[in-house]
Amino acid sequence: MFKGSITALVTPFKNGQVDEAALKKLVEWQIAEGSHGLVPCGTTGESPTLTHEEHRRVISIVIETAAGRVPVIAGAGSNNTDEAVDFCEHAESVGADALLVVTPYYNKPSQRGLIAHFAALHDASKLPIVIYNIPPRSVVDMLPETMGELAKLPRIVGVKDATGDLARVSKQRLTCGKDFIQLSGEDGTALGFNAQGGVGCISVTANVAPKLCAQFQEATLAGDYAKALEIQDRLMPLHIALFREPNPCCPKYAMSLLGICEEEVRLPMVAPTEATRAEVKAAMEHAGLI
Repeated sequence: MFKGSITALVTPFKNGQVDEAALKKLVEWQIAEGSHGLVPCGTTGESPTLTHEEHRRVISIVIETAAGRVPVIAGAGSNNTDEAVDFCEHAESVGADALLVVTPYYNKPSQRGLIAHFAALHDASKLPIVIYNIPPRSVVDMLPETMGELAKLPRIVGVKDATGDLARVSKQRLTCGKDFIQLSGEDGTALGFNAQGGVGCISVTANVAPKLCAQFQEATLAGDYAKALEIQDRLMPLHIALFREPNPCCPKYAMSLLGICEEEVRLPMVAPTEATRAEVKAAMEHAGLI
C-alpha cells in the first residue's frame, strides 16, 4: 500500500507566511524525481508552528497538486485527541490517502492511553492510519506489544518507526504481523531497517535528494543491497549533515542551494551556523547534487 521513498515535506515559508507557490513547486519536483509518496505537516513540515488554518491549507495544496499521482499521507497528530480528530476529518474530506499520527507528545500517556488515543482516531476516520513512533521528540515510546494491540484494528496499517532500534522491526513483525507496513523514520539506518522487513522510509533527506532516495529504496525492495549500499555511501554524509542542527533547518538551507525554496524557518528554529552550512554543502557535493 505505502512503500519506498516517502518524503516528509518541509513547509516553505517566505516573509513569515507559507509560500504556496514554492510548496506546489516542491510537490511537482518530488514527483518528477521519483518519490513514492508525500507526507505534509509532519515534524519536518514544522507542524508545531503552523496555525490550524495553515495546517489545513498545506494538506489541501499537497493533495491538490499531487492529484493522485503518488499517495499523500497527511500529518494529523496532536497531543490533544479532539484536535487530532479534527485534523483527521479534514484530511479525509480533502482526499488524503492515509494519516500519519504521532504518539501524543508532552502529556506522556501510558500504553493504555496510547491505545485509547489511536482507537479514538481510528473510529473517527475511514482512512488508514500510520503510527508515528518517535520517542526522542514525543518522550513516550509505543512498545511493540501495544502496537500489536492496535494492529488488530482494521485501519491501523503501519508505523513510521523513528526509534533508531533496528531490532524493533523484527519485534513488531512478531506482534503486528508480517503484513503490517513498517517504514523507517531515520534515513541513516533505512538500509538495515529494510533488510529486517521494512518496506520504505518517510525520509527527510528526500527533500534534498529525492531521486537518489527513491533509487536507494527501489534497490532495497528489489533485494539489490549491493546497489543500495553504493547509494548509501553517497548519501550518508548528507544524512549526517542534515541533522547536525534541529530539523528542518539544514534541509531548508540545502533546498535553498537547489533553488527549491527559501531557507526560512520559524522560531524557535533558527538558521544553521556557517560551520554547519559548509558541512551540508560538502555533503551535497559528495552526493553529486551540486
